[in-house]
Formats: sequence, C-alpha cells, structure tokens
Amino acid sequence: MKNSNPIKALLLDFGSVISKSLFERHELIEEKLNLTKGTLSWKGPFEPQSDELWMSMQRDEITERDYWRARAKEIGELVGQQNWSMIDLLNAIGGETNYAKILRPEALETIALVKKSGLKIGILSNEIELFTGKAFVENLPFINELDTFYDATHSDILKPDPRSYNAALKNLELEAKNVLFVDDQLRNIMGAMKCGLKTLHFDITQPKACYDYVASVMNLKKNKL
Repeated sequence: MKNSNPIKALLLDFGSVISKSLFERHELIEEKLNLTKGTLSWKGPFEPQSDELWMSMQRDEITERDYWRARAKEIGELVGQQNWSMIDLLNAIGGETNYAKILRPEALETIALVKKSGLKIGILSNEIELFTGKAFVENLPFINELDTFYDATHSDILKPDPRSYNAALKNLELEAKNVLFVDDQLRNIMGAMKCGLKTLHFDITQPKACYDYVASVMNLKKNKL
C-alpha cells in the first residue's frame, strides 16, 4: 500500500543529536583542563540513576539550560574559575572549532543523504548559539544546506512550545505529518507529537542505530563501501 503521508523533511535537534554530548567528551574535558581522570562523575542518560541533577531535569523540575549552566559552573570551580557559562567551558577545552571531533559522522552522512534525495533538512534547537557562540553556528559545515534553522537563543520560545515547531514547519512549507522530528529529550518529542509531527526519540547511547532508523523510514540510500 502506498504511504499517503510520506516523509519529505528531516528536522533535527542539535545538541546530542548532531553534536556529541558532553557526557561523551568527559575524557577530553579532563585532559584539556588537567583534571584527574574520572573527576567528572555525572553521566546523564548513560547512568541516570547516579546523576540526580539529570533526573531532576527529566522530572521537569529544572530546564536543560539549567542543567548545563550548573555543570559549566561546577567545572569552572574545579579549575578556579567562578560562574563559568557553557561558552566559557567550551572555549576552555578548545574543541568547538574542531567540527570533526564534535559532530556525529552519522549525522553528517544523513544530512548529506537527505539533500541528495531531494528532501528537506532543518534544525530546531533551544540553545545552539547560547551554548556555542555565533561563530560556531555560522561556520557549521552544513549550514548552507539547511531549509530551516530555528534557534531559541534569539526568540526564547523554547521547545516544547508549539510555536517553535510551527515556525520550522512554516519555513519548510510542509504539513507536520510529512516531517520527521528527532530529539533526545522526551518533553520535546511529546511537544512535537502534539503538533502532529512524526518523531524519533533519539537515544544518545545508540546514535548509529537511531540514524539507521532515520535512513530506513526516509528511504535514504546509503553509500556502500
């Protein structure tokens, strides 16, 4: 039977979905800041039961911005710096200009395949520029390939507010039923579902499997080695 609601666009969250999470960069942070290996014990979704702050975020007691503000401040204090922001932390570890180390190869491959297939691609984020800075965003290797780019850094209308999803849909010029939205936070997935988008709750412990699923449901033809 022919699918009456084919997926015509892929809408991605950025942090942890396109970029590797800071949980996956613990060793790099410790190395760059001369911290003893294992100093950073919080592991978020990799070991949620041992990260009470993460669990508090999952219960909607704090926001994702609150979580990362707290972690950045905590790391700053470990190296004698007060009130570090995420930008301060990322600048200190010197990694945000090295896209090859930061961006998931599966994400880059999928973005390229979407465009090659004649479909649309976009980003819907709550805080790219807030966390990384303007230059990082402007020099993303795929920035000119995007059909929509929504960053709540400048609007303060954050997911799961339906206005954020609707802004992206307007730019894509598509109905919600024809767009696949991918995010690692369940609250954002629930918000997208309420707006009628097709969704994938991204598991950052299994990034390859998640992008394989995207390729499968969007009928993307991967290059064979």
